[in-house]
Amino acid sequence: MEVKQIYNLVNTITNEVLGSSIVKEDLSNVVDVGNSIFNANKVDNYVKSLVNHIGRVIFVDRAYNGSVPSVLMDSWEFGSVLEKISCDLPNATENSSWDLIDGQTYNPNVFYKPSVSVKFYNSKTTFEINLSFTEMQVKESFSNAEQLNGFLTMLYNSVEKSMTIKLDALIMRTINNMIGETLNNDMPNGYYGNFTTTKAVNLLKLYNDNHTTPITAANCLDNADFIRYATYIMSVYSERITKISSLFNIGGKDRFTPKDVLKCVMLADFKKASEVFLKSDLYNEQYATLPESDTVPYWQGSGNKYNFDDITKLHINLASDSTKEIETSGIIGVMFDRDCLGVSNLNRRVTTNYNPKAEFYTNFYKFEAGYFNDMNENFVVFFVKDANAGEIATVTTTNKPVDSTVKTLIDGIESEISNSTTIPYGTIAKIYIYCDTAESYKPIVTMGGVSQTVKDYDSTNKRYECAINSIMGNLVIAAGEA
Repeated sequence: MEVKQIYNLVNTITNEVLGSSIVKEDLSNVVDVGNSIFNANKVDNYVKSLVNHIGRVIFVDRAYNGSVPSVLMDSWEFGSVLEKISCDLPNATENSSWDLIDGQTYNPNVFYKPSVSVKFYNSKTTFEINLSFTEMQVKESFSNAEQLNGFLTMLYNSVEKSMTIKLDALIMRTINNMIGETLNNDMPNGYYGNFTTTKAVNLLKLYNDNHTTPITAANCLDNADFIRYATYIMSVYSERITKISSLFNIGGKDRFTPKDVLKCVMLADFKKASEVFLKSDLYNEQYATLPESDTVPYWQGSGNKYNFDDITKLHINLASDSTKEIETSGIIGVMFDRDCLGVSNLNRRVTTNYNPKAEFYTNFYKFEAGYFNDMNENFVVFFVKDANAGEIATVTTTNKPVDSTVKTLIDGIESEISNSTTIPYGTIAKIYIYCDTAESYKPIVTMGGVSQTVKDYDSTNKRYECAINSIMGNLVIAAGEA
């Protein structure tokens, strides 16, 4: 063992502790950073002939349990398909009991078919980890059986940790795909800064629209007012989603999510900001808390500095359309129904092969699971994104209804529009198509290729009306078709 004299250093340290000036210290004489190779030829400092022996062996063998939200479902042995069956809400009809007519026949023998839809999931992912073990060849490296067993246990656990890390990452990708699917559904143009929807909620836009002093995504987590506002919005959503509605899922299905099956996952930085800024400032802290939630340090990766843009970033190709690329940052939380996504039919097992020729055995750690997203179940993503004035939509009125005039109502101001008109994304607008008489067929308004609802002809104001909550794509106004 190498022994170093450090009396000068400890005297210097003592003086620094007692109040002397801080000086440069050479800590190479104090701290041993270790070596990859042990020099067994080192001898003792007594008789100068005894070889140094290893006195204690420590194995780096700490269990890793993972930290991602639990979305595991039951497994099954036979069959491969996961089938989800749902029933649409039936419509009400007239109650004949209160409208009886003499001589009228009331037929009770009518069959009313329920409206049932089915989704099938029949995919599975798989991988394996292979590791070979030997005992005889490494016995000479340890002093006793306890050390050898500790070494082998460390190897076994390294596989378990590797499996856990990979499963955690796959679970996060299952959540990330739903984030991407939701953003793509509500904001197909890829511009996220200038608008917000019921299930793709831009908290920064909502805040800036309701406050006189705007803030940016870069500093929003340092702003107590924003944190309080964002916490309030998320708490409101945790109540809204319990009521049956078609607003919170991509499929437009009538769904509700009771609180006992509501899953919330928050970015750790945001949740910690909520705890620090709100609980420390408020006497009644129970009135300013987030819904019960899991936390994640990042959605996809940390980058090399844990920058806000990195930990809130999403860059994926969608499972529903691998040609569709989603790249954005600012994701700070999601809220979803337990049945919206998950990991099903998880199967982990180990097979072993012994090689008698070379006297070693190999374990094959095999893994299979199915990962699913159900677009018909509730899922809401919360994010922060700065507005971009360059995000604009164009208006095309080619083939507009005959003898009509097209105008917009924006911020209470009505203006005539033409093919050269542009409207910023995120704008709340009404489209008016004026004509003296009702057209044989309603005018058609599309946004980003998607048809918009046009009200019936208003004979009082002599116009058709199309209300758009948020401009999200190019507008086309055309005459109706026979």
